[in-house]
Amino acid sequence: MKKWDLQSHSKVKKPADVLKLILQNRNIKTKKEIKEFLNPRLSNITVQNVGIDKKELGRTVDRIKKAIKNGEQIIIFGDYDVDGITGAAILWETLNAQNARVLPYIPHRIDEGYGLSKVGIQNLESKVENIKLIITVDNGIVANEAVNFANEKGIDVIITDHHVPSKNKPFSYSIVHTTKLCGAGVAYMLAQEFKPEGNNHLELVALASIADLVPLVGANRTLTKFGLEKLSQTQRLGLLELFKESGLDKKTIGTYEVGHIIAPRLNAMGRLESGMDSLRLICTKNINRAKELARKLSSTNSERQNITQKTVFEALAQVKIKKTQSDRLLFVAHESYQQGVIGLVAGKLVEEYYLPSIVVSKGDVISRASARSISGLNIIEFIRSASDLLVDAGGHPMAAGFTVETAKLELVQKRLEELAQTAVTKKMLNQTLRIDCELSGDSINPKLYDEIEKLQPFGMGNPTPTFMTKKLVVEDLKTVGFDGKHLKFKFSISPQLTIDGIWFGGGDKASDFKAGNKVDIVYTIDQDLWNGNKRLQLKIKDLKVFN
Repeated sequence: MKKWDLQSHSKVKKPADVLKLILQNRNIKTKKEIKEFLNPRLSNITVQNVGIDKKELGRTVDRIKKAIKNGEQIIIFGDYDVDGITGAAILWETLNAQNARVLPYIPHRIDEGYGLSKVGIQNLESKVENIKLIITVDNGIVANEAVNFANEKGIDVIITDHHVPSKNKPFSYSIVHTTKLCGAGVAYMLAQEFKPEGNNHLELVALASIADLVPLVGANRTLTKFGLEKLSQTQRLGLLELFKESGLDKKTIGTYEVGHIIAPRLNAMGRLESGMDSLRLICTKNINRAKELARKLSSTNSERQNITQKTVFEALAQVKIKKTQSDRLLFVAHESYQQGVIGLVAGKLVEEYYLPSIVVSKGDVISRASARSISGLNIIEFIRSASDLLVDAGGHPMAAGFTVETAKLELVQKRLEELAQTAVTKKMLNQTLRIDCELSGDSINPKLYDEIEKLQPFGMGNPTPTFMTKKLVVEDLKTVGFDGKHLKFKFSISPQLTIDGIWFGGGDKASDFKAGNKVDIVYTIDQDLWNGNKRLQLKIKDLKVFN
């Protein structure tokens, strides 16, 4: 059972008071802070307050304008995930509208690896003549070798990125960088310097911000909030067809639909095939092409799901049978692991064991790894502690990756497992449930739900408010879903009042409860739409019989 961490012991009942308390828990206390959070404005997002160097931005804009004026060939060099694909689309569409000679490029995960690389530049030169300027999106901040290679060939490189830089930044023409936005957010800020008409790129920034799990606070929250509104009105043919393939109504798309349904489909191409098809889907103005690409993305995503499931099964088995296993870090490697899914597998291992997890796609000469962390451990800095053994490494505090010579793989594993003994503390391993406050059962009503919705969009850094209620009576319960994986409850609040609850993944605990039990529950409040009727439902995070 997880530790329940109650943030406030105040018992509040009025919906407005509950909202105020939740904001206090997020350290939003003054009238000005509350007003800005509840009423975000795009005009408040400036280059300065998102941490972008204004001088470097100006130098970047001047170089791009020079390239446009002189008819130089420009390449927008993106990445194969949603963030890199949407960011590349933003800059390509923006510069294309300025009559630039510009082409987008998404590297191949297997053939070229992550980010700007020597082989990527060589592949580009074999396809496109006389390249004079490369603009990276969502990558490049650690591409020192590739930038030097480009410089030697007379190609200027402008880096736009949001990843954590290493000690020595690349010797590029200019760098537009901040860790406060996603990669597409950085590209959007650059695109605004060319004054594109309207804000038709906000929907792409929202897709990227949610998919890349950036904290939805400050500028990220503002961009995502307005971006989701634009997404509900999008006229992009590819996205509309992808919504149809996914069974979604564009008017009701929120963070869950983007994160769990749309983003996996856009990501699937870069995981198994070519991310260029996802970029083509976003940008196409041909309805038949949109339909074709939407079907392809959905089909590839189904294949990705099957491969991921098999790899997770093998990785879990490997963890269980290992005779020597660090109790602070999971490190698994195999020749059969496809590079495109190892990040997902690492995430599943974290879910299962709540330990930092590294999964390696083992090659004959070079192996590539993906890592996922737990709260408190900056995984990219942790990995860089072994940088003398690595080819390269990059990423974020919670998700990162590295490349290593296969001959050194065991040395890297040993080093990281040893480092984990002190870097990963016992306190980090105590998984806690952060609870905003305790509510009485009769406080759960539509007015409270409407107040909570003012805090949307929810995500990393701005989680869905979580509550605790004690001594609810179990009136009925049953397992639901495939193989009875989930557990559905009907709770009695009073003789006249009941409310439903659903515990996703709680089906195996059905025997722990029975009708008549008094239970304490931790939950979020959801609105269930069924046959045109709206009703509140509790999404259970943890539950125990009241003693």
